[in-house]
Amino acid sequence: MFQTSVLVSGSKGNSVLVRTGDTALLLDAGVAAKTIFAAMDALRVPRESIQGIVVSHEHSDHIRGVGVVARALKIPVFINEDTFCYCSERLGKLPWEPVFFETGQSFQIGDIIVHPFSSSHDAVDSCNFTFRRTEDEERRLGVATDLGYPTNLSIENLKRCTTLVLESNHDLNMLMNGPYEWHLKQRVKSRLGHLSNDQAVGLISNVMHHGLDNLVLAHLSEINNHPDLAIGAMRDYLSSLRRDLRLLVASQYEHTPLIDV
Repeated sequence: MFQTSVLVSGSKGNSVLVRTGDTALLLDAGVAAKTIFAAMDALRVPRESIQGIVVSHEHSDHIRGVGVVARALKIPVFINEDTFCYCSERLGKLPWEPVFFETGQSFQIGDIIVHPFSSSHDAVDSCNFTFRRTEDEERRLGVATDLGYPTNLSIENLKRCTTLVLESNHDLNMLMNGPYEWHLKQRVKSRLGHLSNDQAVGLISNVMHHGLDNLVLAHLSEINNHPDLAIGAMRDYLSSLRRDLRLLVASQYEHTPLIDV
């Protein structure tokens, strides 16, 4: 077994579950602990199976619930040192000393190999990730959100993923004609901001392969995007390839089903 579920995703908070038959972990916990636990309960994933929380970067929509969840479950937090130094006060007292990882260096939690790599985002040391089981080189999960543009490093790390959770944050026309102040519009569409629907399609065009079975569009803005626009742009591209894969949109208010990686 190798499964994932996007428990919650959007500008108000993010958390992704990754699990095998022996190990389960959370990538980020950017909402209240009760929201994460309710999603896990609905998926029938035992809370006691979670063995750690991996933190991608210090923005509040990714760390808001980290301390509470870690204390409630008495589990360690895996985080790079610069990010921890930047947000340690907001995490509060943790039940264990944080486990520091080096960006670019793989580490192991149970039977899951976690590989963090740099993402282009306005955070101190922001990371995207791939996950695989120790005994399986073929099945691979990629999670790439909070990146301003798809770097060569991002593309190289995501090329072999069989399941991909990918940011499709905004529709450029909605962003530029919407209510955000100008400096926020510039931040979102900058190389340190977030991927647009069209940029998500561009990234997929560079990593597409026959083994990509599942694609989850994530971190959609409620103000500057709409699920129909995000999924429509991606479906148009996939249709041009005559490529049939499972395409989902993650929500701020409802978890995805468990997906076999």
